[in-house]
Amino acid sequence: MLIFKDTKFIKSPFDSEAELEQVIVDNYEYLFGPTSFYLPKAKIKTADGAGTIPDGFAIDIGQRKWYLVEAELMHHSVWNHIAPQVTKQILASQQQITKRTLVDLAVEQYQSEPYTKEKFEDINIAAINVRQVVGDILETDPIIGVPIDGITNDLRDWARTLKYKVKLWVVSKFVEFNNPTNIVFEFPEEFKPELDTEEESKPKKPNAEIAQYDVELSDLINGGLLAVGERISMAYKPRNGQPKRYEAIVLDDGSLEVLGQSFSSPSYAALAGIQDAGSDRKTVNGWTSWKNSNNKTLAELRDQLLNTTTE
Repeated sequence: MLIFKDTKFIKSPFDSEAELEQVIVDNYEYLFGPTSFYLPKAKIKTADGAGTIPDGFAIDIGQRKWYLVEAELMHHSVWNHIAPQVTKQILASQQQITKRTLVDLAVEQYQSEPYTKEKFEDINIAAINVRQVVGDILETDPIIGVPIDGITNDLRDWARTLKYKVKLWVVSKFVEFNNPTNIVFEFPEEFKPELDTEEESKPKKPNAEIAQYDVELSDLINGGLLAVGERISMAYKPRNGQPKRYEAIVLDDGSLEVLGQSFSSPSYAALAGIQDAGSDRKTVNGWTSWKNSNNKTLAELRDQLLNTTTE
């Protein structure tokens, strides 16, 4: 239950898979990251012509990854519904005609949607290179991205058997008590999947007591990599605006104080800065945005912590 003053929001099932699908379309960055863009449903076919329609495709141009997206409801059978559906989508995604279709859709979206174009510009991908960059990403294996309202043991076990990497995110719906038209949705913090077979397949870090997704700024403080009261900075130039520099103070509870407000997440702290600069961006990766006085990002400090041998 969520409580806002005298208002209570109770957890509620999604009305349909279509409702969850639309929530993902409207909020895809909170799962696939700030350098991703989302392509809508498109019919694709296997080598023998069997048609299938994934719920969408997310392409992360910053991380050079792409996702077959299949929004699901937990009550759907893994074996009779999810597994056969995703298998057909994987086979269809490997066809060259599918990849050409997705490249064309991506280029069309780049040309028609300023928000998508800005993401390419932010990481210095010129217009002339858009088709090549997207094409190169699509030549890699897709990640199976499954936003879902809950995860069963069978779904976890099935995901871990696939050759392809799988990320499962839990998205929840809350409805105001006695006012079912007022709805809020809960997304994971910092784009964190509930299950990520890509991370599970990587070699174990020396500091195996902490998983990458679970590292918080308080861990960096306890590891001696950040100090309470330390100032870290972030530079940002909005499109058609002037470059700005923001400072954050590390607080003793592991939060960051920026523009007179404290944030428990580096990404929300960074978002406050870029929106203050005039950007309409919805998300930003604070771990790669904030740097200390030695020009190391929080992500680099996190890697340093994970690679520290514990006794």
